[in-house]
Amino acid sequence: MSNSCDVIVVGAGHAGIEASLACARMGLDTILFTMSLDAVANLPCNPSIGGTAKGHLVYEIDALGGQMGICADMVTLQTRTLNLGKGAAVYSKRIQADRLKYRSIMKSVLESTPNLRLMQGEVCKVNTALENGIKRVKSVETRLGEEFFCKAVILCTGTYLNATVHTGNICYHSGPDSLMHASFLTESLEKEGIKMMRFKTGTPARIHKDSIDFSQLEIQEGENEAFPFSWKTDMEGYPIREQIPCYIAYTNEKTHQIIKDNLKKSAMYSGNIHGTGPRYCPSIEDKIVRFADKERHQLFVEPMGIDTKEIYLQGFSTSMPTDVQLEMLHSLKGFENATVMRYAYAIEYDCTDPQELLPTLEYKKISGLYGAGQFNGTSGYEEAGAQGLVAGINASLKIQGRECMILPRSSSYIGTLIDDLVTKGTNEPYRMMTSRSEYRLLLRQDNADLRLTPIGREVGLVKDEQWAHFEKRKKQIEDETNRLSHVVIHPSDELNQLLLENETSPISVSTHLSELLKRPQLTLSMLKKYDTSSPNLPKDVLFTTENNIKYEGYVKKQLNEVSRQLKMEQKPLDPNLDYSQIKGLRIEASQKLNKVKPLTLGQASRISGVSPADISVLLIYLGSK
Repeated sequence: MSNSCDVIVVGAGHAGIEASLACARMGLDTILFTMSLDAVANLPCNPSIGGTAKGHLVYEIDALGGQMGICADMVTLQTRTLNLGKGAAVYSKRIQADRLKYRSIMKSVLESTPNLRLMQGEVCKVNTALENGIKRVKSVETRLGEEFFCKAVILCTGTYLNATVHTGNICYHSGPDSLMHASFLTESLEKEGIKMMRFKTGTPARIHKDSIDFSQLEIQEGENEAFPFSWKTDMEGYPIREQIPCYIAYTNEKTHQIIKDNLKKSAMYSGNIHGTGPRYCPSIEDKIVRFADKERHQLFVEPMGIDTKEIYLQGFSTSMPTDVQLEMLHSLKGFENATVMRYAYAIEYDCTDPQELLPTLEYKKISGLYGAGQFNGTSGYEEAGAQGLVAGINASLKIQGRECMILPRSSSYIGTLIDDLVTKGTNEPYRMMTSRSEYRLLLRQDNADLRLTPIGREVGLVKDEQWAHFEKRKKQIEDETNRLSHVVIHPSDELNQLLLENETSPISVSTHLSELLKRPQLTLSMLKKYDTSSPNLPKDVLFTTENNIKYEGYVKKQLNEVSRQLKMEQKPLDPNLDYSQIKGLRIEASQKLNKVKPLTLGQASRISGVSPADISVLLIYLGSK
């Protein structure tokens, strides 16, 4: 076995998997290192994939040729669409996943992929060398003393770097799920001049299913009519198994009092934890303190898989001692006799400052070194997978001597995620939300392929089968959109009664069906009776066609804004420019600009602390040059 390759990926979580598969599928000799082969594709926290904005990321990963959506569809226990009370732009798919089956299927995919070697080993050191004055990646060293030479390294270390687990006043070095932590890599990276940060996350206890009184809980069924994540999944046969219900429980006054009485015993409040935790996924003790006026908090009771009795209690994350955890748990209705199989814990870990990265996710100061996932300061499987895919694509393109791939904010949630990280940085685990995108009306789940699959094809990740599927679907959408714009609906008493029942005005003259569809109260299925020439098309084609018509006016407005912003994005900035030498820039702005080293004027305009007046100064400076 050769100790040299094109790309080395460190960590086989969701970022590392997408990164290594992208590299291997683009033809590069790739090695994927993991601390444990038994932890590949682990879901150490919630047994779900997708959610608000996160579902968008999974669809986008799939559109670019990634793997997450394919495997998620294969292990779906329950599927639901969130935000159905809002517009289709923010519909977000979320599934309950069979945790063990997901790991097993994904590991099998990795083992069967040409050009990819999956190896167990702890990477302890990244070696670099100076070539023509540029610091470049040379090799990595493992704990067993082996050195592997490569052209690029992608760091996807998750929550393993110098990881410390906290339960009450008990703390010890460990990765998630009692796996080994990575002891040495942080020191190696710091010696290379990489700035590291300390973040924290946590997870709730796992409860034995047979010890829960489900009759005391609210049942939450899945959806019968649902679209899969992936183009590859047979829509007619999805979901592939009978769905398992979830349940809803609630904290109560007694629960809150137990937490308040024991607050100092929580590692979060005792001073033992120094890392910054996620604002949008707080521990239950955090919720009680921050939302003291709330009488109860909602908890979700979720299955971990078909072949296990473990139940996940979402929303009950804590770092309380075990005896307090039991007291809290037994105060919940339906959990009076609950048995804990795994206790909750908080975990601290090292990660990098993402402002040291280019939009390609390559380090500015070290050529060939990339970061992805929680290592870049994010939270969530979906954010990790998205970054891993981008890092893998860009590492491959660079080695192949091709132009890099930078996704603009207007193209995707992936583009928004990465631009936020490298431009603004983060002082807490970053979570994707629909509100983070100013272009969210353009970025629906159902049009992810129309936005991104041509890009995936261009870089070489979308293969012939996916491309043929895409071209067929795209043509069907175009043809149906054109047809609906020519179908004439004539006024009638029956039609006008339908319109009035749906609180929209009746028509007195013949109208094109597409014009009626623009009314938010109406749907294609409501008007199907009046469309006598309707062809038999797949549900996803009809759904996207209808949304394209409904959002047409809003989309045109946003596209105009995209065009305006594009002019800023097309004005390049010299990455070696010293902003302190530009007259007229405020000191704060020059400091921030020197730290980020934006590649374009558009990126500069999004840096916190850079004002419109500073951008005007830069425009004048660029004009003078």
